[in-house]
Amino acid sequence: MAFSLSSAPALSSSSHAAFLMPRLSLLRRLSVPRHGRRLFAVAQQQQEQEQWSVAKLARICPAAESIFHLTMDISDAPSLGTSYTMPGQYLQARAASEPSPSVFLSIASPPALAAKEGVLEFLVKSVEGSAAGVLCAMREGEEVELSPVMGRGFNIPEIEPTPEFPSVFIFATGTGISPIRSLIESGFDADKRPDVRLYYGARNLQRMAYQDRFKHWESSGIKIIPVLSRPDDSWKGERGYVQAAFARAKQISDPFETGAVLCGHKQMTEIRTNLPFTVDVGHLSTVHRLFAVHVGHLSTVHRLFAVHVGHLSTVYRLFTVHNGHLYRPAC
Repeated sequence: MAFSLSSAPALSSSSHAAFLMPRLSLLRRLSVPRHGRRLFAVAQQQQEQEQWSVAKLARICPAAESIFHLTMDISDAPSLGTSYTMPGQYLQARAASEPSPSVFLSIASPPALAAKEGVLEFLVKSVEGSAAGVLCAMREGEEVELSPVMGRGFNIPEIEPTPEFPSVFIFATGTGISPIRSLIESGFDADKRPDVRLYYGARNLQRMAYQDRFKHWESSGIKIIPVLSRPDDSWKGERGYVQAAFARAKQISDPFETGAVLCGHKQMTEIRTNLPFTVDVGHLSTVHRLFAVHVGHLSTVHRLFAVHVGHLSTVYRLFTVHNGHLYRPAC
């Protein structure tokens, strides 16, 4: 089973994040050792010394209630476009007009758009008094500063070759849909897989971004299941939270031929993630990779991990990246 997990930058919690699949827990919450905290501090200092690029806010428009679609013109910073190669990568952004804190943003547009048109697109939730709020209050034509592109992105080869992973389940809440858009529009042969679903959770339709892209995504082979936790009385679709909607649907028929992607708030990465089939952890042959990227004061977390039953003895490898710098904590 290939299992990818990431968390898009988010400033508030959501009950949608409590995604729990029944039965076995494979991941446990790990504390960061003291020497890791020291490395975090060093990484922060190094990040400040890195070269930031100036870009222009080419377009800003509402995407949903309190959520904005931002397009950054990076034609004067071509290195940003060439370094953005995989869906799921991210960067920091801040207003250039005055000293201001930065915010970590997952890149919503696919890498091909950066290469072709010289732009990066983002989905940003405006929160008053925050760095994200400053960006959402800017006007078109104003300058922003962007850090180098960070992260490895989604490890798409983990769900290849396509015939070996006929099912892929995607779960997103809130602005967690941002890197999922990049994944979908970059393509992962969804039309060649018989069961690809996107469970997309929001409070109501007014807070659900990218509804105008649903038909395009569905035409690529993805079944979209919107899940609203507080819909109005006219809503006829799924109610509650994404985990409940998934539980009501058909479960995984063969977990070893299934991929999963989770994107949402920090709580989605803190939970004990359970696979929907019974396996004794001590007998798993291989646990390939667990990548955790901790970003910002809010500890917004990007996690990309893959579980695969293979030929070797059980192996856990944990790499934590803070502000783009790698260290390996003691397990």
